[in-house]
Amino acid sequence: MIDPERLLSSRAKSVDGSGIRRAFQLGARLIDPINLSIGQPDFAVPKLLCDATVEAIRNGRNGYTMTGGADDLRQSISSYVSSDVGWDMTSSDASDLLVTSGTSGALLLAFMVLCDAGCEAIVPDPWFVVYPTLGPMTGTTIVPCDTYDDFRMTAARVEPLITDRTKIVLINSPGNPTGVVLTDDEMRDLADLCVSRGIMLVSDEIYDLFTFADGRSDSGPSPSPARYTQDMLLIRGFGKTYGCTGWRMGWAAGPSWLISEMGKFQQYSFVCAPSMAQAGLVGAFDIDMSETLNLFERRRNMVREILGPVTDISDCRGAFYSFVKVPEHLGMTGTAFSELAIEQKVVTIPGGVFSSRDTHIRLSFACQDDKLRKGLEILRDLM
Repeated sequence: MIDPERLLSSRAKSVDGSGIRRAFQLGARLIDPINLSIGQPDFAVPKLLCDATVEAIRNGRNGYTMTGGADDLRQSISSYVSSDVGWDMTSSDASDLLVTSGTSGALLLAFMVLCDAGCEAIVPDPWFVVYPTLGPMTGTTIVPCDTYDDFRMTAARVEPLITDRTKIVLINSPGNPTGVVLTDDEMRDLADLCVSRGIMLVSDEIYDLFTFADGRSDSGPSPSPARYTQDMLLIRGFGKTYGCTGWRMGWAAGPSWLISEMGKFQQYSFVCAPSMAQAGLVGAFDIDMSETLNLFERRRNMVREILGPVTDISDCRGAFYSFVKVPEHLGMTGTAFSELAIEQKVVTIPGGVFSSRDTHIRLSFACQDDKLRKGLEILRDLM
């Protein structure tokens, strides 16, 4: 007889299933639920990108690309990075860029390359659900940085956590689950701290386009530490920005010594990002997404308008999430409140899925306006 307990690795046993998936499963049992849990854009992929991808398939771009990515997409990304953050990346064969299978693929490669057993990585609390699992997957010790109650991962909060074992400081702005956007000054301070201590700053900027007017600055559409140093790893992607999350398309830019090692590990794991999607996204940076951004900003304002008077809400200036505190007078955890909301056919995610605390819920406003308003009004009444 096969004994799973003997065969399964300690690594597998130490990683729990995503609490987000459990919420999806609960929501799937409901008839016509109001789903405020899903972290996926609710708009269609721009037609230009769909047409280009279909054309690529028909024209035979279905085989492997080079591990680092197809030349035309690399050139497009390099030009974009050069104009957006000022890095010198104008050569399409530059060794400081890697096209990856999603931003999660980039994060896993970075941790595999930088960390050994016993190394430490500082991540924000609350976190994106992938961050703590990078620990057991790579042998890294994850050190949470408590950012309550303003959810800002600042240099002042990070510095006391640094030890001689720290290899990585991982930031996420605009953030999931909070929507918080760090300022230019906060980004500069983090960059300076990490450079001075010889630590790799990894900036997960998957929601960079989704930075609302009150989160932007003169330095660029979305504040980034990449405008203050090139001794860091910049990770962005296409999935959230263009509604093509299932295409699994991200990229990482940084020091050539790091990118080349990540490419080596990609060669023996993901091999390359999906070839037809690479071809289809070459013109992505030329697409105007301002109308979509304005729609999501109006939805964010709706969340503030309806829930702001009854509870504390994260200062969401980007992404499409709000981290909403369960009022203390209810005497409930985030998990208990989410279960109560499901009884009213409103699906949210308990804050404990993203944090060592279970005092909040995460709601996504990637939801049609009429359903969003109805769901928010139900949550307000429950509070």
